[in-house]
Amino acid sequence: MSTLQRTCYLLFLIVFTINSFHLISLVICKQSQHDHLLSNEEHFSDANQHNPAYDHEAFLGSEESKAFDNLSPEESKERLGEIVDKIDINGDGKVSLDELKNWIKKSQAKYVTDDVERQWKTHRISKKNLLSWEDYKKATYGFMDDLDNGVSEEDTRVYNDMMRRDERRWKTADENGDGSLTKEEFTHFLHPEEAEHMKNIVIDETLEDVDKDADGKISLDEYIQDMYSGHDGGDSEVPDWVIREKEQFQSVRDKNSDGFLDRKEVENWIIPEDSDLSSVEAKHLISESDEDKDGYLTKDEILANYDLFVGSQATDFGEALMKHDEL
Repeated sequence: MSTLQRTCYLLFLIVFTINSFHLISLVICKQSQHDHLLSNEEHFSDANQHNPAYDHEAFLGSEESKAFDNLSPEESKERLGEIVDKIDINGDGKVSLDELKNWIKKSQAKYVTDDVERQWKTHRISKKNLLSWEDYKKATYGFMDDLDNGVSEEDTRVYNDMMRRDERRWKTADENGDGSLTKEEFTHFLHPEEAEHMKNIVIDETLEDVDKDADGKISLDEYIQDMYSGHDGGDSEVPDWVIREKEQFQSVRDKNSDGFLDRKEVENWIIPEDSDLSSVEAKHLISESDEDKDGYLTKDEILANYDLFVGSQATDFGEALMKHDEL
């Protein structure tokens, strides 16, 4: 999975941080891949290894709830049918590529809007409709002041690193340098992949997460270890997708074939140019479900492949159904 898009939540002693998830004393941040915008790196481990959770999130705009886990196949198909009716804008009984692409694009845009609105409301906003770094830091990290001296040196180091990264991202999002963020700047802070001027922060954070020896580049072992924790450098007793991902690194990612991903190659990996992910995903869903190969999806074709569209822990099906009434 890509290290690019991650989100955390601030819940009592659960730290809300932006780019990574850490477990420290009484502090838990859990990764919710793509609670975030979807990265093409999350769709396939390579051309043959498909990640179905990507499709579920792209199609439904997944967030926190796991309500769909409790639905039977019959219930899921019934609710999916209601969503298909919403996607079919012209009511001709067929879902076109454009209709599906627009639905996915709106789903992801709505996630960003809802995420920013929810988190904006949890902070102390000034009369000028600004959020200061000091107020954000106090709300997010102030709990550490209340913990006793039993916090380990390692936990303290992790906490300080999280705050350092947040402050660096904050300063980059703060385009006028006044120390506070407007809601638009806060959006760039939470979702840096959405803004051109935040690109270097996304690359920096990816390198920091994956480049364990801090030499400024990502080796093959570091690349694989970020995806597969059981990797020991060899190919014995590892999933086939890991072996294929090594080949992907060597044949596609490492463009100059020096055995490493430099900064530009990391950028090409996590922020590919001219990549319309909503279009790519819509084409994928149609190719997988279009049984008569006419270029359209009927409701029957979608329902016959309902597990491609919904059904993972990542899918907030009930919330998607309600919220998409507003799209």
